[in-house]
Amino acid sequence: MSDLTIGLLSALLATNQPQAVSNLVQEHTGISMPLATTPEEQELHAVMLDDDAAQAEVNDWISTNSPVGTNVMAETKLAFNQHIIERFDEVRHRYDGFLRNHPNNARGFLAYGSFLNDIGDEEAAKTQYENSRQLDPKNPAVWNNLANYYGEYGELTNAFTYYTEAIRLKPDEPVYYQNFATTVYLFRKDAREFYHINEQQVFDKALELYRDAMKLAPASFVLADDYAESYYGIKPLRTNDALAAWTNALHVAHTDLEQQGVQLHLARVKIAAGFYDEASNHLAAVTNANYAVLKMRLERSLADHENPLTNSVDDISTNSPVAATNLALVVANAVAASTNQSPVLPNIVPTNAPAASAATNLLVAPPDLREPKQP
Repeated sequence: MSDLTIGLLSALLATNQPQAVSNLVQEHTGISMPLATTPEEQELHAVMLDDDAAQAEVNDWISTNSPVGTNVMAETKLAFNQHIIERFDEVRHRYDGFLRNHPNNARGFLAYGSFLNDIGDEEAAKTQYENSRQLDPKNPAVWNNLANYYGEYGELTNAFTYYTEAIRLKPDEPVYYQNFATTVYLFRKDAREFYHINEQQVFDKALELYRDAMKLAPASFVLADDYAESYYGIKPLRTNDALAAWTNALHVAHTDLEQQGVQLHLARVKIAAGFYDEASNHLAAVTNANYAVLKMRLERSLADHENPLTNSVDDISTNSPVAATNLALVVANAVAASTNQSPVLPNIVPTNAPAASAATNLLVAPPDLREPKQP
């Protein structure tokens, strides 16, 4: 599970796979850091600034010079990839040097882990997170980041336990609740066994964690969107709750494109609920060309529901997790295209995990000397 969607998804670089480098799309967030007051803090501050600069440079190289999708010769692609790897290696060496000189700097290990996670070297990131946790077990960010790792690579009991600890240490950070909710929702079987509850109670737990996050970040559209999409996986469909969630997402949508995407979701749920006139009104509000194909399919779905004897094989089932994911991808990609962001990629989840919102990704908590990344 990785960091989208409209600002949350990215294709991470696997440093041991040079051919994957050109697919890297790293969001540069402009993270603020407090004033460094000691020589050691100033040194770490400088390394972290270079970390941010390197990722911004690579992001720019990819957006302006990436050979992917062109007829550039393979040798040129390899050279381009190698150039990116070498830039990131410079940052690796700086972190390694800093930590050799300051082996007890917990924030340094955490910052290094965050960098390694950003470039796709998750195993190495985990090692640095563990080093940081040993030195400073009271830092909630490291518990969150380790929980993310275990949620993706196994040992779900660790993930549930570590998110709980992160929240205990910092109960006002929405990122931790959002990540915890996503993991509970995705791995429902594990959550049932760990908490000794049934599937509907697992849904209730995940939704409650999302609501806790939303109380702390009420203006976050991405969070409201993730929460609303969660209802697609619940059977039977909780129609009233889903409509309330999408209505809230509409209220916090920041752009016209986001609002039109929500209109599509509202239409989908209302088609399933039998509110055909209202669904038609929602579809009429969608005018952006990016949504034209999906709007047409939903209009066909509406007509098929109103006239069941003429049902079409192209009908989009509202209760299908795959169809819900496809809708989320279309909406998110349309928003990304309109803002020159990278296209949204579907989450890759274990084969034994239920389908999840395509717009949901676990968020890495930055080192505690940085501002937390908001959902």
